[in-house]
Amino acid sequence: MASPAVTLSWSLSSWLNNRSLTTRPTNECINISDKASAFVVFAQKKAKKTRKIILIEDVTDVGKKGQLLDVKAGFYRNYLHPSGMARIVTPDLIKEMKVEEERIEAEKKRVKEEALQLARIFETVGAFKVKRKGGKGKQIFGSVTAQDLVDIIKAQLQRDIDKRIVSLPEIRETGEYIAELKLHPEVSAQVRLNVFAN
Repeated sequence: MASPAVTLSWSLSSWLNNRSLTTRPTNECINISDKASAFVVFAQKKAKKTRKIILIEDVTDVGKKGQLLDVKAGFYRNYLHPSGMARIVTPDLIKEMKVEEERIEAEKKRVKEEALQLARIFETVGAFKVKRKGGKGKQIFGSVTAQDLVDIIKAQLQRDIDKRIVSLPEIRETGEYIAELKLHPEVSAQVRLNVFAN
């Protein structure tokens, strides 16, 4: 009498042979011996799951704000969406982003026009007069700083200017000097200064 393990293995083997023969498609023909079993695995390629998104803000190593991207679904679901950095692209969202982009472009154009207008005003004003206590010859006590120019412009033209946009040469003597004001990345104005001693 055969042991239960041998009987089980022979039964399992014959069951597998019968099973594999009955589940095969009819157009395939494979010879299988009594004691051997063959498995045929039909594998499908895993589907790539991506999402078409639009970035709402700049994301390091991913892209800039307003950029359309294809990202993996898990990256969007687990990182971008919960942190509010991106949204799935829809026709309404694309329209909304275009309107926002047009608004930003109009604002940039308006700021540049204001800077050009201010530059024209500075060039037509002439020279600003700066009084300082005089020393020997042309020497003056102290120097003329960017803050001095900002104060003079505010007093004469009622315009607030940030002193960080003012570029002045070193002024320690009386005379005429030219200062440059960087009003916009694309617009700068030159202003003349007449420095004289009291």
